[in-house]
Amino acid sequence: MHLRPPHGAPARLIALTAAAAALAGCGTTGASEEEAAPAEGYPVTVSECDREVTVDAPPERAVTLNQHATEVMLALGLEDRMVGTAYLDDAVLPEYEQAYEEVPVLADEYPSFEDLLAAEPDFAYAGYPGSAFDEAEGRGRDALEDAGMTTYGSLEQCADEVGVETSHQEIRNIGELFGVEDRAEELIAGIDERLAETDSRMEGVEPVDVLVVDNVDTTVFTSGGKGIGTDIIERAGGRNVFDDVDQVFSDVSIEQAADRGPEAIVFYDYGSITVEEKIQAVKDDPLLSGTEAVREERFAVLPLSSAVVGVRIGDAVADVADQLHPGEDG
Repeated sequence: MHLRPPHGAPARLIALTAAAAALAGCGTTGASEEEAAPAEGYPVTVSECDREVTVDAPPERAVTLNQHATEVMLALGLEDRMVGTAYLDDAVLPEYEQAYEEVPVLADEYPSFEDLLAAEPDFAYAGYPGSAFDEAEGRGRDALEDAGMTTYGSLEQCADEVGVETSHQEIRNIGELFGVEDRAEELIAGIDERLAETDSRMEGVEPVDVLVVDNVDTTVFTSGGKGIGTDIIERAGGRNVFDDVDQVFSDVSIEQAADRGPEAIVFYDYGSITVEEKIQAVKDDPLLSGTEAVREERFAVLPLSSAVVGVRIGDAVADVADQLHPGEDG
């Protein structure tokens, strides 16, 4: 559920317009020649799907919308360039807690356009750009950019197949835009090292057929072949039973899910519906309860924030591998 921009009196609208104008013009009137000079190595342009995102200098006042965007910034040590964040799915990683506490939280979910403007950002980074940059909610990209913000959305929105390389390119893009390419490459190297450790442990392990359950009701909302979940599962010693579905996420029928004969189920953990409730739902279903996964209670749990493009993929693969193949050392 999105937070709608507040409807105010004309005086509020005048103030909002003035704030946008002030932000758009910030640093131009009376700027010295030194301030106006291009930063060394800039402008920088990166590709975001079918868009090109250009900055003339490293952003200094960034806002992140969605947890995985926030964690990319924190992992790159950019908390000192963040003036706001919003929308956690769960707790930030322990290693980033202290840095996260230094960043103002603009809203529990998405902030209003007015609240964004109040933070005076020069850059807005969204994990789910379709929702974060929602025109109907007043946060359309045109409106944000007219107010002086460069906007960037996660590559997960458009990649043909989302996987480890998508996460790596996401980190590289942010590192390049903010002028911290060395930090980005160091972070990627650490992720690759973690992945290599799991790959070594899974060598020779027989893959199991895995059903992803994001939610279950009259249908199963699952991860399709284009989602990062498929790559995580494959690297963790499994096969996504819906890897032939040409979508990131998809609703499938209960009958289809049961017919695929899952040997294990990976539950995505987030939101108001608990994992325990999701597990009980598959146990109570007359079709799903007959699958090997449910009979043997071969269940794995993955926080949703670990099943998206970001910095967690190395640990996500290791975590799922440990749950699917406990005690397996390769």
